[in-house]
Amino acid sequence: MVAETHGVVLTYDDLRWVPEDGSRYEIIEGALHVTPAPGTAHQWAATGLASRLYVHTSDHGLGKVFSAPCDVKFDDTSIVQPDIVFVAQEGRAVIAAGQIEGPPDLIVEVLSPSTRQRDLRTKWQLYAAHEVPYYWYVDTDARRITALVLRGGEYQVVATAQGDARFSAPPFPELSIPLATLWG
Repeated sequence: MVAETHGVVLTYDDLRWVPEDGSRYEIIEGALHVTPAPGTAHQWAATGLASRLYVHTSDHGLGKVFSAPCDVKFDDTSIVQPDIVFVAQEGRAVIAAGQIEGPPDLIVEVLSPSTRQRDLRTKWQLYAAHEVPYYWYVDTDARRITALVLRGGEYQVVATAQGDARFSAPPFPELSIPLATLWG
């Protein structure tokens, strides 16, 4: 995957110069991506899902859950702010003072009109390239959640649920999430 950089390659150090204006700033392969703050349906779903994951992982000592904004630094030119990040107790990622360094064990993106294409293409490829083992995405318009597992360098769908169904997927197959609680 090659990003169009127009001759300028931005790094993690460049993020300190972005304004604190409520927008989300990410650098993917040296290119700056800016999106507006997410809407209320997005926030409701992200908060509800993060809360359930937090309780489950805390109760079972599995690791730590973080919500956006939280920088995930894959390398000096690829820093993203996923909606939800899970770092397993024995995972490869390092929780540092200002960011998570390396691939978390699970990344969850809640699709928004301004991020849908990036989440389902650019970030999907970035997460696979950096070997994030589990990637879930939530489509609030379709009221659907999809779970993917990285196998052989590519993501494969392993679970999907929609509407008012319950959702279970790796890395937490024992957790059953009632989707009706995510749609507001």
